[in-house]
Amino acid sequence: MASSTLDESLLTFLKTHAPNNASSETDAVKASQTLFPETAYTEAEKAEISQWVITASHVSSSSEDAAKSSERLSSLNTHLSSRTTLLGAKPSVADIALYQKLSPVVSKWGPEERTGDQGHHHIVRHIDFVQNSPIFGLKLDDKVNVDLDNVIFKIKPIDAKAEKERKKKEKEAAAASAAESGATPTTLTGDKSTESQGGNKSKKEKAKDKAEAIGDAVASTVVGKASGGGPPEGAPTKKKEKKEKQPKPQKAAPVEKPLSPALIDLRVGHILKATTHPNADSLYVSTIACGDPPGTDNTSEYEGQVVRTVCSGLNGLIPLEEMQNRKIIAVCNLKPVTMRGVKSCAMVLAASPRVAEGEDSHKGPVELVNPPIDSKAGDRVYFEGWQGEPEGVLNPKKKIWETMQPGFTTTDALEVGFDVEAVPQLSGEGADKKTGVGKLKTAAGLCSVTTLKGAVVR
Repeated sequence: MASSTLDESLLTFLKTHAPNNASSETDAVKASQTLFPETAYTEAEKAEISQWVITASHVSSSSEDAAKSSERLSSLNTHLSSRTTLLGAKPSVADIALYQKLSPVVSKWGPEERTGDQGHHHIVRHIDFVQNSPIFGLKLDDKVNVDLDNVIFKIKPIDAKAEKERKKKEKEAAAASAAESGATPTTLTGDKSTESQGGNKSKKEKAKDKAEAIGDAVASTVVGKASGGGPPEGAPTKKKEKKEKQPKPQKAAPVEKPLSPALIDLRVGHILKATTHPNADSLYVSTIACGDPPGTDNTSEYEGQVVRTVCSGLNGLIPLEEMQNRKIIAVCNLKPVTMRGVKSCAMVLAASPRVAEGEDSHKGPVELVNPPIDSKAGDRVYFEGWQGEPEGVLNPKKKIWETMQPGFTTTDALEVGFDVEAVPQLSGEGADKKTGVGKLKTAAGLCSVTTLKGAVVR
């Protein structure tokens, strides 16, 4: 499919507001590749980009009647209900085209048109995502005013896993229902054939036909035996020899990864908002983007981003305002736990002074671990010298986190590191004993704390 050409108004918009000099490309796919050089598009996605650019030029057309326009908007809203961008998760010039055409329309919508029972919630969310997300990097002086608190009719987020399970159960119920009624592909085909040849028959007639068919089958079997088609009636038959059962090959045991702090999935997280826990005075509840792809277990969507809900015992130790819109380091593969009615799906790393045995280890002060300034949500975080692939979910019985955590510390230079000597299972003993501190880092640099030296990090 040939790629569509960007119209003059969109090219002007890109030249004024978009990065990467995308206005030099008039082809929709090439413009997308210029805007988002790190994104690879399949052939199907390239065709989709072209189609959406065309659709964007029609969706807000003033020449169409109200009914047709409403139908287009409704269809677009449904499409965006389970997607972050028009392609699903990948950004493209089509998203910007849609923003350019629809933002003047959405800005004039009232609360009912935006978030009412029949409102276009997902279009509004997409417009807000495109104008604010650093992914698109649009330089806009005037943005569509979106009041996140003014929601008339709240829509429950689609749970991809639950939706898949629901469809599976529907199929199983349909199959069970068919089995209970005696319907099979052959009987159903037979019924259709009978009806097409002799019209609609009563149940009594159908039962009679079925009995006759069975009788004919039995008779043909007996005749076949008598006419040499098989052994004579009453003749002894040979027993089939039983085949010896071959032992099933045993599945190879999964190779266990060597014990290492690299088994812990550490990532840069971006706290989008934090509130106090409704049922616990010591807890905050944070909404954190950790770079998870759409549909990841134990995630939801907030402001167009895939997020995790995280409970942390920082209330009273860190001011709530310091928890807002900031980058942190998150442990992302601990098994989720429910804390006073709220499911927590990660852990925020923080440092606090070491205390003597018997003293209160939670009295503070406490400082959040800071990732490098240029890091992004989802960036991998690791200790120097301990690179490797983390586990999907840490097995609580193996106590990997509990074994590794004593090695998490801060240095005199306020850097966060892993002290191997604090973990006997890794350091060993005698002449071969390992020592040293591997610094915690991302591709953008080292992780640090503000003032706490020689602190424990957990």
